[in-house]
Amino acid sequence: MEFTAGMIARILNGTVEGDPETKLNTVARIEEGQPGALSFLSNPKYEPHIYTTGASAVLVRHDFAPAKEVKATLIRVDDPYQALARLLAFYEQARPARKGIHPTAVIDDKASVGRDVFIGAYAVISENTVVGDGCSLHPQVFIGENVRIGKNCTLHPGVKVYRDCVIGNDCILHAGAVVGADGFGFAPVTDSNFMKIPQIGNVILEDNVEIGSNTCIDRATMGSTIIRRGVKLDNLIQVGHNVEIGENTVIAAQSGLAGSTRVGRNCMFGGQVGLAGHLSIADGVKIGAQSGIMSTVTEENAILLGYPATDSRQFLRSVAYIRKLPELSSRIDNLSKEVEFLKNR
Repeated sequence: MEFTAGMIARILNGTVEGDPETKLNTVARIEEGQPGALSFLSNPKYEPHIYTTGASAVLVRHDFAPAKEVKATLIRVDDPYQALARLLAFYEQARPARKGIHPTAVIDDKASVGRDVFIGAYAVISENTVVGDGCSLHPQVFIGENVRIGKNCTLHPGVKVYRDCVIGNDCILHAGAVVGADGFGFAPVTDSNFMKIPQIGNVILEDNVEIGSNTCIDRATMGSTIIRRGVKLDNLIQVGHNVEIGENTVIAAQSGLAGSTRVGRNCMFGGQVGLAGHLSIADGVKIGAQSGIMSTVTEENAILLGYPATDSRQFLRSVAYIRKLPELSSRIDNLSKEVEFLKNR
């Protein structure tokens, strides 16, 4: 597809500085721009690239003031990164949706499949399952018994949804995601033997949830593991049984949430964050990458770092002291020698 800079500016409610007839047929990072590409400048540290980029047009903020001549056409918007996201969403929606059921798909007679769906090769839809209108189930997706899937959901290849789970509208599950596997529940019988505790609950994903590739969300022991509306989970995340994640929370890759933890709304977790079980995390909490949370966080909008995690400012002060440890150790050795010398006198 080809657009002009003027057309894109109208879509984004922006303004053009340069040639509005500049033709654009792809997008590229600003440091890799080529003729016909649209790029964007959001982070100021990439500004030097705008003066050398080969991109034909660049999205910039309304108040961007170039330090020297820019050859590319500028499209001025409120937020370049958001504008690019809107533009890519517009492009994605313009692509024709796949429809139809592949002849190798297995759909139980007691399952209900909505209108305008796509079901790929070797997908399996079990009995008493409901798949809503406009859904896309890609090859080798497995849907267990009594599952409910809302409208306009996309399940990429190899997704597995176990029995009794519920998926809302407009959800995206990426390749290899597993929803509803047994929670990690075992009761010690002897010092060296454990008895499995049956996991009879389910998983509920509310509307507009996105689950990354190879992320696992365990079913509840009893009741439901709940992922609230608007949550975004990255790849390779483990969500334990009976966890609840609040609305619009985002969690980066390789994080792990142990069982029965409650995470509030609008939280942000960096990669490899670990939460112990049976905790509560207040709304708006931000946790830095590789941090470990060992106790409940009650302060809303707190920013935590480290292991065990603590207030970010306190953690950074501690890191500054750690860097000085060799110097402090040397000073202590010298002082010890001086004290010993004075004692001997």
